Amino acid sequence: MKTRLQNREIKVCPLIIRESGDFCELLLFKHPQADVQLVKGTVELTDKSLENAALRELEEESGISNVLSTEYMGSWESGFQNQVWHFVLCKTSEKLPDSWSFYTQDDGGHEFQFFWHKLGEPLHFKCHQVFFEAIKQVESMQV
Repeated sequence: MKTRLQNREIKVCPLIIRESGDFCELLLFKHPQADVQLVKGTVELTDKSLENAALRELEEESGISNVLSTEYMGSWESGFQNQVWHFVLCKTSEKLPDSWSFYTQDDGGHEFQFFWHKLGEPLHFKCHQVFFEAIKQVESMQV
C-alpha cells in the first residue's frame, strides 16, 4: 500500500465509540508529552489495507486487539503537514473500562492514559489544533 499520495502523508485513525445511554463517547488518550489525542498513525508499506493499518495502530497504541469488525468512515484533509487522515470505525467485543493506562513502545516508550469523551460536548482538555479539528470531523460523521 502506498503511504504517500501526491505528496500527502497517509494517516489512519481507528475510532472506538461506545454508546452510553442517550449519547456516544469517543476513545481518546492523554500523551505524556503531547496532550490529548486520538489513536492515529502512518500507513506502512506492509499494511494490506486501511482497515489493516487501523487495527495495527489500535493494538500498538492502546493494546486493544479484540476487534469484531471495521467500517471505513471516510477521509479528511487535515491541513496539517499535508496529512490525509482515514477514519476507520472499530467495533470490539471487549467491555472497555472508563479509563486505563497502556505502555506503548512508540518513540522509545510512553504511558498513554485512555478515557472517553462525550461526542458533542465542549472539549475540556488541552489538545493540538489538528486533534481538535479531527474530533469535530468525527462528530460530523454521525457515527
